[in-house]
This record gives sequence, structure tokens and C-alpha cells, in this order.
Amino acid sequence: MNKYSNKLATLMLATVLGATSLPFAVNNAQAATAPLTAQEIQQAVDQLSQLRVMQGYQDHSMGIHNQVTRAELAKMVVLTFGLQGKADKLPTFTDVNPNTWYYKYAAELVGQEIMQAEDGRFDPRGTVTDAELVQIVSKALKRDGKSVNYWMERFYSANSNATRGEAAYLLKTAHKAIPSANAKMTSVRALNAITLIVTFDAPLTAENEVFAKAKEDFVFNDGLTLSNMPRLKTGSISTYIVPTTVQQPGTTYTLNYKGQRAGTFVGNATKLDMTEARQVANDTFEIEALKENGVVDYGYIISAYSAGRGANAFVLDENNSADGKTYQIISSGQARQVTITPAGGQPIVAKYVPFTQSTDGKQEPKFRLPEGQVLTPGVTYTVTSDWAQIANPTFVAKEIAPLEMTEADAISDTSITVTLSEDPGDELFSGRSVALTSADGKKLIATYKYSSRKGAVGVFDLTQDGKLEEGTTYTVSPVGDWAGKSQAELTVE
Repeated sequence: MNKYSNKLATLMLATVLGATSLPFAVNNAQAATAPLTAQEIQQAVDQLSQLRVMQGYQDHSMGIHNQVTRAELAKMVVLTFGLQGKADKLPTFTDVNPNTWYYKYAAELVGQEIMQAEDGRFDPRGTVTDAELVQIVSKALKRDGKSVNYWMERFYSANSNATRGEAAYLLKTAHKAIPSANAKMTSVRALNAITLIVTFDAPLTAENEVFAKAKEDFVFNDGLTLSNMPRLKTGSISTYIVPTTVQQPGTTYTLNYKGQRAGTFVGNATKLDMTEARQVANDTFEIEALKENGVVDYGYIISAYSAGRGANAFVLDENNSADGKTYQIISSGQARQVTITPAGGQPIVAKYVPFTQSTDGKQEPKFRLPEGQVLTPGVTYTVTSDWAQIANPTFVAKEIAPLEMTEADAISDTSITVTLSEDPGDELFSGRSVALTSADGKKLIATYKYSSRKGAVGVFDLTQDGKLEEGTTYTVSPVGDWAGKSQAELTVE
């Protein structure tokens, strides 16, 4: 029996027994433990009717168990998200009369590339699979597909056709997830020494999430500040992971948002459980965290990164749990630092290397010694932190031969690629620079473009408005010893 037949059979049984709480979707291996009910469907339909998003048929029924057509869905999506008049150019269709009731909705969504019309055919009477529904709603809302899929998990089955009732239920949920410039904070709590969980009554706009703006809007007492932008949790409506500087345990903090008192919380003493510190270069070491130990980097659970993390991305519920396990969350490493102390020597402050905390499917943030300093081979070092507890914090430094630069190429007049002798892995290009010296002694500096590495190749952008000159040959060499004494020649044609 297919999904649609199951749903219809369930509704018929509910009618016979008068049990509106019977499951609306059954026989779904991906369904949650509490299947969608007919009552929940009806509540969603009622709400969309009040919003004038959904209308019934001529016989006054809402057809909640009918498969939703593309024409019906187009109207519901446009009206739910207020997309009227947003398309730059409206398409023409070979199978839609411009005088039909659904033409303007179909044209709007195809014009905005939210729905497709291959070869000009919109197929208004065609049905919509659950998988297609995910894509349409995520594009309309500008929200990641994993979140939309999570909102559908109680009835989702990729190749089955969505019903009008199911579409209504999803759109009711998605309507609450429309960003608002007037979002108000409803709760705040400290999750660990560097992380807050903050919920609003609606998601923030993109402008309000920008770090500079967020830092103005989130104001704390006793010197606490945001350390990076708030990030929307995957699967949530409007709950954010908010990274802070290190909180003082037991201190009561007041949070003002946009000048208004939003809540209080007590500084959290919980340090993140990290597994091991180990050297990765002559001036760089990493601190490992393991998902199997119940620690997850926020990059795998935030909406903004969901699409790029593939199978590593997942959803944590409101209790930060998934599959029966509760997780600690590592928030942004931006501006973090740790202390590394050589045996018998003085402590050294090492700073986080940007964009290295969760790369290559690993959770291993990198930290680098101050410019010009290196780890001394044979010396034992111990890493400590006021935000992380490291199970194995000690390692013996060794000499690590730097990878050599083998090639450099110009990709524009302001950018070059640098190729190393092998893949450095885990963004060890990060924070590095190269010097480009012409035959007449003129020198340009280029810095690594974060997260641009493709295997052994990284992109470096010229600084201080520098530009490559046509017909000039440059000698490219590392600034510092990160690629040893190696060099490469680059000729601009």
C-alpha cells in the first residue's frame, strides 16, 4: 500500500471511530515517534484559511487528503511568504492560459526559480513529491533543506506525493520561520563557558545576524561580549547558538537586545570536553574533539552550513539531543586562545587559526604560536584553556619538515594560486602569506583566502590594493618558514 493509500485508510478509520488523534501518516520508516494527526492537519488548514492562503473547493471541503497539485501549491507558497511581485521577469508557459486563477502564482514562482517549468511546461495538474516540497519551501523561505525536511519528518517519504493537508502543515510551520526585523528575544541560557542558546519569537534578518550589527545589539554587563555572529540552529524555528567571550562562572549577566532588557543568565562553568592536543606544524598544534564523545562543532548543526556539510550535518532538538544522545556544542573559535607551556619554561598564548575548527570532516581547531616562534623539538608542551578541558593535553614537539611550494599561477590581476608538494589538509594554509618579488625588486604580498583550499592548492589574494603587472615574472616565496625556503616562479601574461 502506498503512502497516499495509507493516509486515506487512516482517515477513514478515524471517521469510523471518531478518533481525530489517529496518525495521519503511517508506514513511514523516517517518521518520528509521534506521527502527524488529523487534528494537527485541521489546525494548520484553519490557520492558513484565516491567512487567506488556502481555500476550499466548490463543495466547501478543504480536500486535506487530496494530493496537492502544482497549481494549488504555487498559490499557497506565494501567499504564505508574500512573494507577489518579487520576480524580475515573468515567464511564458505553453500549457497555462494567462486567464487561469493560478497563472500569476505559477509565473511568480518560476520567475523566482522556486519552481521549474521545463520547456515552458508548468504542468499545473501535476502532483508534488515530498522531496520536491522540501526544495520548493526551502527556496521560498531561503532556509536550508535539512531544516525543512526536519519539519516534515513526521510524514516525509521522498517519492510519495504530498497531500494538501501535509502541505498546509508544513507551510504553517514555515510561516513562523519568516525572518523579522522586529524579532524579540524570548529566552536565553548559558550552555557552556563560551556558548549561549538564545530563542526569539521569529528568526533574525540577515542584516541583524551580521557580526558588527549583532555585537551592537547584544550588550552584556561585566565585560562579556559576543565573539562572533549568532547562528540559527538547523531544524529550529528561531533558536540561535550565540558565541561569547569566556563567561565568569557564577556571575549573573544581563543581556540587553537592541537597547531593551531581554533576560538574565548565570555564567556557566562547563568547559568543553576535548580529547587530545597534538602538533601539526612547527608553529601550530590542534585540539581534537570527538562526536562519539558527545561533543559537536556548531558547524554541523547550524542552518547556514547545513548544505555544505553533507552527511555530517544533522539536527539537534531543543534539548541539544539526537538519537538519544545529548551533545556539548563548540561554538565559534573566532578570537579564541589557549595557553601552551613548555616544560620548565614560560607560558605562551596561542591564537586560534580561523576556519580550522571543523574541516575535512574532523573537529580539530588549530592554534598557532606568535609570529616568529616555533615549537622546540624534544621539548614537552602542555596546553591549558579557560574554556576547554583537554583529556590528553601534553605532547612532545618534533621537527616537522614543511611542505614545499611547487607552483604558482595567476588567476586574476589580484589573486594567485599556490600549490604545495602535497595536500596540507585541515586548512593549514590559513593565516599564511606569500611575497611576490619582481626582477626590479618590487614586492607584493598576498594572503591566503580562507577556505579556498582544493587539495594541495590554495588561493592567495593580493593585499593593499596590489595588482599583478602584465608581462612581469615574479618569484613567489613564503612569508616566514611555513613552506621552508621553497620558491616558485609566476609569469603574468
